[in-house]
Order: sequence, then structure tokens, then C-alpha cells
Amino acid sequence: RLKPFNRLQVILQHLKMSKHTDSTAEVLLEKRGGAGVITLNRPKALNALNLSMVQQIYPQIKIWEQDPETFLIIIKGTGGKAFCAGGDIRAITDAGKVGNSLAQDFFREEYTLNNAIGTCKKPYVALIDGITMGGGVGVSVHGRFRVATEKTLFAMPETAIGLFPDVGGGYFLPRLPGKIGYYLALTGFRLKGRDVVKAGIATHFVESEKLPALEKDLISLKSPSIENIADLLNSYHVKSKVDQEKQFVLDEHMEKINSLFSANSMEEMVEKLKQDGSPFAIKQLETINKMSPTSLKLTLRQLREGASMSLQEVLTMEYRLSQACMRVNDFYEGVRAVLIDKDQSPRWKPAALEEVSDEFVDSCFKPLGNNDLKL
Repeated sequence: RLKPFNRLQVILQHLKMSKHTDSTAEVLLEKRGGAGVITLNRPKALNALNLSMVQQIYPQIKIWEQDPETFLIIIKGTGGKAFCAGGDIRAITDAGKVGNSLAQDFFREEYTLNNAIGTCKKPYVALIDGITMGGGVGVSVHGRFRVATEKTLFAMPETAIGLFPDVGGGYFLPRLPGKIGYYLALTGFRLKGRDVVKAGIATHFVESEKLPALEKDLISLKSPSIENIADLLNSYHVKSKVDQEKQFVLDEHMEKINSLFSANSMEEMVEKLKQDGSPFAIKQLETINKMSPTSLKLTLRQLREGASMSLQEVLTMEYRLSQACMRVNDFYEGVRAVLIDKDQSPRWKPAALEEVSDEFVDSCFKPLGNNDLKL
């Protein structure tokens, strides 16, 4: 029999569920069969995550994690274009400018959610169909299973807006094969479809049109183990024929990526790219030259340090970095140039890598005392 507290929780959960199945809600939380299903439901905003969505998803994951009748958690997006294109950056920018606490609260709660997904005791299946960037990567990549489709478009484009690849990027990016993670983090390079699996970011590939059938099969599994779920995903994966013969987009460049992106500093990396002089290296130089010099330096150090940290240590470090970025020009300027005015001409301060001092970079990694993220 249920203990009184648990009974209350179940009643509350049912009340909450009926509220969240309202199709206008920004996130739908439903129990279907043996699965808890999270549906990001802001199609017009490409399912970008805002604070209220994070605050609804987190407690629900915690409830499902404890519920003996929930065997797995599925997360997906609506609208057909995006799984989740990122965090609600504009709201954070507006808040940061006026010193509103949203700039602290959003990152704190988002990273706490990322950690809950990374440590979730129930198998977590992210259906990353369509655009999956930034905050969308944070609510998928740390789960046990990530299913890409031919429509998946993955990127961590933060260095272009004066930020850094957060949401645990410092954990998963340096753990990708070779220096792929460093390359993706610094250049914001976009991976599509099967390449998301080949890079080690997704675990499975399924045609987009097969997702409803896959979801139905996942929901109807009876008391599945992790192996049962993996077997089901594998059975769909092996039947997927789209782009099966295609070579990994970065294959021909891997040797260069591994040598050029293994530099100890951004200055050294730029020097290596210049010396290399190949069309590939010149193209990377052009891209890197557009990025925030401050972001590039923070990102390189974030990945180098994150490579040997736990997810919790990485998220704590990234929270410190997020708050440092809220205090300087580049984040606001990057958002202005890329998302608001869309002139794509940010005026970075400082404007050159050499002008971003080691002292400044060090200061961004310093503990925040009582304001540190506690996981």
C-alpha cells in the first residue's frame, strides 16, 4: 500500500498531468504506458527552453525516477522543425542588462536539470529530430539514448554569441573521438543526420517518419530493462537505410582536426592554422576570426579542464563561466548582432585574442562562494 505521502504525490501528479496535457502548455508531461513522456511544445520558438519549462520538467523527472510504474523517460519536440534550438537567450539578455536575477536563476536551474538527466536512474530516450542546439543538447546528450534522424541538425554555436558551449559541453565535447569536440565547440560547425551518430553524439539513427512507431513501441514495452530498450532502438537503427552509404563529413579532415585543434592556447591554434595554409585550415581561421576572442579562450580552457572532471564538476565550472559572461560586453553584443539586429557584425571587446589576458580568464573560473552551483 502507498504511504500517505506517496498517495498525496500520486494525486498531485494526476492533477498536474491533466494541467500539462493542455495543448497550449509550453511543455507537456504525460504518463503513457510504462513511459514518462516530455514534449517540448513551443514550435514557433523552435522549442527553445525557458525557465518555466525547466521548472516543470525537473520535478517531473524526479517523480518518475522514483515511480516503480515508470520504466523509461522519453523527450521530444513538436512542430517538425526542431527538437530544441537552445535556451531562451533573448530573455536572459534582457534580464542580464537590468541586473534581473533571471540571468542567475536560468543557468542554475538549467544546469541542475542537465545533471538530473545525466544521473537519471531510469533510461532516458531523447528523440532529437530537427534542430538540436545549445540548451537542446543539454536536455538530450546526457541521457542514455539519443536518437537522431535525417532531419537532425546539431551544433554548439555559442562562441558566435559571446558565450561558451555550456549545458555540460565541457563534459561531453572533450570525450568525443580525437579533437572533434574541440572543433565543434570553437567553430560552431553543424553536423547533420547520421553524422551526429558518427561523431559519437547520438547513439542511434532512425528515419524521422518512423519516430511515431518507435515511440509507440517504447511506450508499450512491458517492464523493460535497459537491454530491452537498447534492443528495440537497435532494431529500428539497423533497418534505417537513409544515407547509409555516406562517409562521415569530417572523415577527410580528421587528421588535420586532431593536430590543429590540439593546441594548448588559442594563439598557438591560430598560428598552426596559418602555418598549415590548406583550404580547410584557412576556412577554420575565417570562422574563428568571427568568434568572440573572450569566448574562444574560455571555451578552450573549459574543454581542457572538463576532460578530466565529473559532470557535476563541469556544470559547477560552467555556472561560474555563465555568470562571468553576464558581466562583460560580448554576450550582449553577440546576441544583438546574431539574434536581434541580425547584422552579423559583432564588435567584440577585446577585439583580439592577445588582448584577452590570462588574469581575466582565470577570474572567470574562480569559485562564487555561496553563489556557486550546488548539485
